[in-house]
Amino acid sequence: MQLVKLTAASKKSLQACGLAAALFLGQSAVFAQGNSPYSRYGLGDLSPNTNILNRGMGGISAGYSEQLSVNFNNPASYSGFSAILEQRSKKMLYGRVLLDVGINVENRTLRNPNQTANFSTTNSYFSYLQMGIPLRRNWGLSFGLRPLTRIGYKVGRNELLVNPETGMSIDSAYTEFSGNGGTYLPSVGTGFAIKNLSVGANVGYLFGRKEYTTKRSIMNDSLAYNSSNHTDATSLGGLFFNAGVQYKIKVGKETALRLGASGNIKQQINARRDIIRETIIRDPNNGDSKLDSVYSETDRPGEVTFPASFTYGFVLENVQQTGAGWMLGADLVQNKWSQYRFFGQQDSVQDNWQLRVGGQLRPKPGRSYFTNVAYRAGFFTGPDYIKLGRELPQYGITLGVGLPIPSSRMAPYQFTVINLGFEAMRRGNNDNTLRENLFRVSVGLSFSDAWFSKRKYD
Repeated sequence: MQLVKLTAASKKSLQACGLAAALFLGQSAVFAQGNSPYSRYGLGDLSPNTNILNRGMGGISAGYSEQLSVNFNNPASYSGFSAILEQRSKKMLYGRVLLDVGINVENRTLRNPNQTANFSTTNSYFSYLQMGIPLRRNWGLSFGLRPLTRIGYKVGRNELLVNPETGMSIDSAYTEFSGNGGTYLPSVGTGFAIKNLSVGANVGYLFGRKEYTTKRSIMNDSLAYNSSNHTDATSLGGLFFNAGVQYKIKVGKETALRLGASGNIKQQINARRDIIRETIIRDPNNGDSKLDSVYSETDRPGEVTFPASFTYGFVLENVQQTGAGWMLGADLVQNKWSQYRFFGQQDSVQDNWQLRVGGQLRPKPGRSYFTNVAYRAGFFTGPDYIKLGRELPQYGITLGVGLPIPSSRMAPYQFTVINLGFEAMRRGNNDNTLRENLFRVSVGLSFSDAWFSKRKYD
């Protein structure tokens, strides 16, 4: 007998995907694959959207601009790439070219507040690769690639199926829910400054894939059921734009206030969807194989609505002639996830906000290496964009350091910094069915050199 039809209760379970504690604890098992059941909703878990340097300061970015890193969250900061160095003896001008790259290593622990069991996994993934090029004084160009979202989970559940009409038990079943995919954004942008005002914009191609699979096996002593497989796979891709602005105000001899804002409006991304319903034969040694196709729809066109997002903030910084100084800043992020649509359908997502606060301290340089290190700290808080019944509070603390690597005599204008970021965050609390604790270590390399040199004539 082939299992191709599900009860109403089973259909509801499949649609909701049961990604709360009922799927995670009790009679269930979770397998390491990114280990985030919440990534089932929306476009998945949101990847960190700021430079590792900024993450050490709580993720502030709206008003941040520096010559030795790429703040891709606000393209207005690209105007800072065109810092000019002058070597008076040789009458030469140099513009700095930047290479910024980062990776993340994170440990994620899932826990049901009402039970002692938990599951933990560690994985690493690419964070970003960005180039910054000065075009002219106060005008810069940047291009690169970074992930926006990630989908990764695999959850199994044992359950007793019930006839919705009679309330009588039918059979025991084992259901496996899995998902994988994510979205990426290669982009190019430019930013320029006119006196104290800087503006910039990025254009990129947002692309990715999201695939959800549900496999069910019926366990019966007298009847032989074939297992079922329901797969929903979508590929998406389309142009994506965002822009930013910054304004610098001098408030003291060595102190300045920089105001900033960045964001994107709601955008439509083209998509293609494959829906498959079939019976399969499950073999733990050779894998699953298709037995019979029940329903198949391939290459169905549609759209995914990517919501608007806006960030507002400021940075107050003090930079002395010795290079020592401090920086304090804050951002308010607003995301309009209620605008999100997947082929015209809504999801378990909501509008959310996040407050980010952080700062940096640079000691007066001395003979000790640690006096040349930049020290950073910050925090963030706000509800998650996923909402399953109750709101998911999200908050964390961050630490970071910038470790300079001394330049050689052969390349006196090369400057390299290793940026380390440490983030400890919690998603959910005792009022939520499932709580996530995450600890992330990020390593970034910021390399700059004096390129495109040209002679300066008197």
